[in-house]
Amino acid sequence: MKTIQIKHYETPAGAMILGSFENQLCLCDWMIEKRRAVIDRRIQTTFQAQYEFSSSNVIEKAILELEEYFAHQRTTFDIPLIFAGTDFQKKVWNQLLKIPYGTTLSYGETARQAGCPKAVRAVANANGANAISIFVPCHRIIGTNHQLVGYGGGLEAKKFLLNLETADDFFC
Repeated sequence: MKTIQIKHYETPAGAMILGSFENQLCLCDWMIEKRRAVIDRRIQTTFQAQYEFSSSNVIEKAILELEEYFAHQRTTFDIPLIFAGTDFQKKVWNQLLKIPYGTTLSYGETARQAGCPKAVRAVANANGANAISIFVPCHRIIGTNHQLVGYGGGLEAKKFLLNLETADDFFC
């Protein structure tokens, strides 16, 4: 059977699990994620692979890029990604990749930009199913009127990431 290399990683915003499959990052998610088992099962089923605690060049490069990000030395990422999800989820995740560092969008605006203006709830669900946090910046999606809503790593982690990117405490 194929394997997905996984490694735990501690960030300033909380503990994460990183995973690579066939030289691509398939997982960068929060350990406290309440859907951890569902997400892990989806990834393993999609790639017909099992988790193995080990590292890879992709994981080590991802850690380096995350450390640069947290040190304010990186605003974009160069890691090859592979998604485990439906075509609609992949469409939304690819749309998230277009949101610039330090910028936020509402779920409604994200739905419009993805070409699905009436699918706000579906976009929100796809956003919540994202298993490659930070690299696929689902933390940049907020509610209307700058409300912080839902995040797999918890609202404190979301607030931390948004404040890191805006270099202030805009999100209190």
